[in-house]
Amino acid sequence: MSVSTPKERHGGTSQPEAGGGTSPEKLLAPVLSAFWDEPESWTLETYRRHEGYEGLRKALAMTPDEVIAYVKDSGLRGRGGAGFPTGMKWQFIPQGDGKPHYLVVNADESEPGTCKDIPLLFANPHSLVEGMIIACYAIRSEHAFIYLRGETVPVLRRLHEAVREAYAAGYLGKDIGGSGRNLDITVHAGAGAYICGEETALLDSLEGRRGQPRLRPPFPAVEGLYACPTVVNNVESIASVPAILNKGKDWFKAMGTEKSPGFTLYSLSGHVAGPGQYEAPLGITLRQLLDMSGGMRPGHRLKFWTPGGSSTPMFTDEHLDVPLDYEGVGAAGSMLGTKALQCFDETTCVVRAVTRWTEFYAHESCGKCTPCREGTYWLVQLLRDIEAGKGVMSDLDKLNDIADNINGKSFCALGDGAASPIFSSLKYFRAEYEQHITGKGCPFDPRKSTLWADTEVNA
Repeated sequence: MSVSTPKERHGGTSQPEAGGGTSPEKLLAPVLSAFWDEPESWTLETYRRHEGYEGLRKALAMTPDEVIAYVKDSGLRGRGGAGFPTGMKWQFIPQGDGKPHYLVVNADESEPGTCKDIPLLFANPHSLVEGMIIACYAIRSEHAFIYLRGETVPVLRRLHEAVREAYAAGYLGKDIGGSGRNLDITVHAGAGAYICGEETALLDSLEGRRGQPRLRPPFPAVEGLYACPTVVNNVESIASVPAILNKGKDWFKAMGTEKSPGFTLYSLSGHVAGPGQYEAPLGITLRQLLDMSGGMRPGHRLKFWTPGGSSTPMFTDEHLDVPLDYEGVGAAGSMLGTKALQCFDETTCVVRAVTRWTEFYAHESCGKCTPCREGTYWLVQLLRDIEAGKGVMSDLDKLNDIADNINGKSFCALGDGAASPIFSSLKYFRAEYEQHITGKGCPFDPRKSTLWADTEVNA
């Protein structure tokens, strides 16, 4: 496993200036990724050299309620996809109820195209550990869990070592930092199910049951893990907290936009010259990110892209200047999601891409609710027929109708995510679907199309 170097994140130092004369370096805001390329960046010693655990020291000088208010005032929003205010989520935990409180960190990063939490944990795990201690102090929790995607064994080892170092240094265990508070962290490796990225399915899995979404209410803040008040946060959300406490909420709010303040990790992948993690203020555009990363691969142009992973409605080259914040992307008809910017050039068949995504969602559906279980299956059958040239025109309306019967009618957001590529691809590329039907197959098939002869498909 590897992480991006500063050169990869910045797109190199020889790129032309982007954004009206602003150098690429000034468009970025490396905080979580500031020292990923240093030798042994994952160790406690390296983390302390970069003001590690200073945020915790300042948090312990405040009351728990003051910490919650501070994070809430900073405007930090959840980095897992929904963008819900982090401080407000902490505030929902009832106090004085006599029950144990739990913090659960969702590190089950399985969304196609998303690759920010895993490199963050691999290169800088102590940012998460420190953030968890601060969060647990705020919500008055004495036990926290990290639910990690099980296939990432190297990250699992790094996390175990970071937790061990934190115990040895007195940041975990009894009387942390002389605060009189106790805290234990358990690192749990999941079995590799996409559905466990949904917070209530994650809680069921953590309790030893099959990972399936729960009916809500009650919400996790009231009855979560072991039927006790629980906060479930994304890795990046919690890892951002120490810097906010250490450098101040005004420093954080000075970045980004009014309603989407701060910095975040953008995962740039696909047919681009410089894929990697680009940490920048919210509100940057894909055009600016492509400018600093070297653009699309040589000789090709952008055809379509996802702003937040495959479960968010796709965009086209008309959306290059959409501000990549929660409001800007929402106003343009999609969702910021996990900031997984998958870029596809003109050699990509939209129908083929959507078929592969839908096959993934059908495979990963937990089967609990009928709209998702049955709907994703039939979407796959129709898409395979269309891609193979066996479809008829009425299939396009049928696709739209099935997606509509899934969207907003399933237990969790997996159904909505499966419907998004269908709706958006039919909106922007309906003609390409029709070409598959009238031409009896994929126009991008090298046996039937001259397009492939004019492009470096293996570049």
